[in-house]
Amino acid sequence: MQDFRNLAVWKKAHELTLSLYTASAGYPQHETFGLRSQIRRTASNIPCRIADGCGCSTDGEFVKFLYAANSQASELEYLLILSRDLHYFDEAAYDKHSAAVVEVRRMLMGLIRSINS
Repeated sequence: MQDFRNLAVWKKAHELTLSLYTASAGYPQHETFGLRSQIRRTASNIPCRIADGCGCSTDGEFVKFLYAANSQASELEYLLILSRDLHYFDEAAYDKHSAAVVEVRRMLMGLIRSINS
């Protein structure tokens, strides 16, 4: 069991979530309970899964939560593409957030490899 706040990947995922909450504030009103809600929920699920995993008693359980966080990151990648294609994000905002998701996924897989070795 460890403190999730000490993990660099949790910090990066939390920063991404905060950034997407701000960025999605400009979505159209009709997306309040649609894409805006979904992108926020999916983004926040990433650091949530990491935090959940830190409370596990075994490395194997922790890794399962890290894989779940990675799965949420994959979903978030699609939601960013959708947001760009619907013109809710301009190309620069898309590039910034997409790069952050890719970095979180890279960090998650690195942590998984580290735990498994």
